[in-house]
Amino acid sequence: MRLLLVEDDTMIGEVVLDLLRAEHYAVDWVKDGEMADTALRQSQSYDLVLLDLGLPRKDGLEVLRSMRSRKDRTPVLVATARDAVEQRIAGLDAGADDYVLKPYDLDELLARIRALLRRAAGRGEPIFEYNAISINPATREVLVDGAAVTLSAREWAVLEALIARPGVVLSRAQLEEKLYSWRDEVSSNAVEVYIHGLRKKLGSELIQNVRGVGYMVPKL
Repeated sequence: MRLLLVEDDTMIGEVVLDLLRAEHYAVDWVKDGEMADTALRQSQSYDLVLLDLGLPRKDGLEVLRSMRSRKDRTPVLVATARDAVEQRIAGLDAGADDYVLKPYDLDELLARIRALLRRAAGRGEPIFEYNAISINPATREVLVDGAAVTLSAREWAVLEALIARPGVVLSRAQLEEKLYSWRDEVSSNAVEVYIHGLRKKLGSELIQNVRGVGYMVPKL
């Protein structure tokens, strides 16, 4: 899953960036509102935006209002030190999906991100199940017939992107956008390699190939 981190505090940004990448999210980090607005206008591939409000050049609330005015429905988790109730209300009324106050607990931050991603996918349940396969995004645990299966970080990223939208076909280019941030180098056949690895470990039925279009997991 690909996230946009909008944070002008370098110390906080580095901590959160390391945390999210350790959880196998592809993350782009920008440090002011203008850069955030540009990144959001140029890319439709973000699964979630972690947005600070007190930003240079363009306030976070302005970035949020601009997103919603152009019908950008990407989930937004506002993370800010603005703790007045009126300011929290302003953020939610501007279109934020959730709010976390600084200094925030990192485990809580991850839990809120997972909850928003589930909600955006239309899933309330935390565990995805298909036949004998059980997938828990919170713990990264994958079971096949009750036995644990170990996935590489990239294999997990492909699988998570697909189970986030069951029944929806994702092209190779769309999957690459979910896998890689700006700093990453993309190899030409990477997605096919990860799909092949997943099918060997999970069986061939879960990830279906739609010829000439892309890949999908069945809708539950």
